[in-house]
Amino acid sequence: MTAGRAARDRPLTDRVAVVTGAGRGIGAASAIALAEAGADVVISARSAVELHEVRARIENAGRRAVVVAADLDDWDEAAGLVEQAALSFGRLDVVVNNVGAAMKIKPFSELTPGDLQAAFAFNVGTAHAVTRAAVPYLLEGTGTVVNITSTVGRVGGRGWLAYGTAKAALAHYTRLAAYDLAPRIRVNAVSPGVIETSPLRSLLDDAERRREVEEATPLRRVGRPEDIAAAVLYLASPASAFVTGKVVEVDGGVNDVPVRLGFPDL
Repeated sequence: MTAGRAARDRPLTDRVAVVTGAGRGIGAASAIALAEAGADVVISARSAVELHEVRARIENAGRRAVVVAADLDDWDEAAGLVEQAALSFGRLDVVVNNVGAAMKIKPFSELTPGDLQAAFAFNVGTAHAVTRAAVPYLLEGTGTVVNITSTVGRVGGRGWLAYGTAKAALAHYTRLAAYDLAPRIRVNAVSPGVIETSPLRSLLDDAERRREVEEATPLRRVGRPEDIAAAVLYLASPASAFVTGKVVEVDGGVNDVPVRLGFPDL
């Protein structure tokens, strides 16, 4: 293989990435895609069992993986992933802030200020904890940060107030952090639509609900984790060297929330 072809086929060769929420779904697919592009990866989530399965796939791609089972609600534990990357691999080039949760899906009248605070802390605070800890290492090379937001951070829909507000904040965090960290660190985000992941399994296993989601999506299908991983890989690689502060929408073309929760009028 020529050097030029190697650079195209494995553009992240010998780079190091941290991926949060990497036990399954979008995080797992992203970690595997980065490994297939040549990166060694620190993967973290709550479930060690799931992480070991992802590690096996990374090793099958010929790269190394370090498993860190952690509660990323704890910002110190989240920031510690960066130290683990430095200790294990001696560098850090890519951060993928995937961990997040659609917590507190409630009608407006039941949603408390504490629910909003919790959603913001987990979806934005954790991403900032990891990114802040990573900055000294990212500055040593061509560092990139990729945040995972959500369609409900930019469009309306009942019941998504806490989660959607937090993801909207993460999208704007991406734009502002890109200014703060330019020109040596790039910060971008991917905004997924409805993706075939475990949190949505009960909804998507219902044939009628799935049909509703597909009909509300212009491309007439539910997304796959690999759809998001492809965008993550682009933003993490030299192919996007002139891109920062952007939110890439990978959502099948939706401009409305395709998941209706059925909350009634007040």
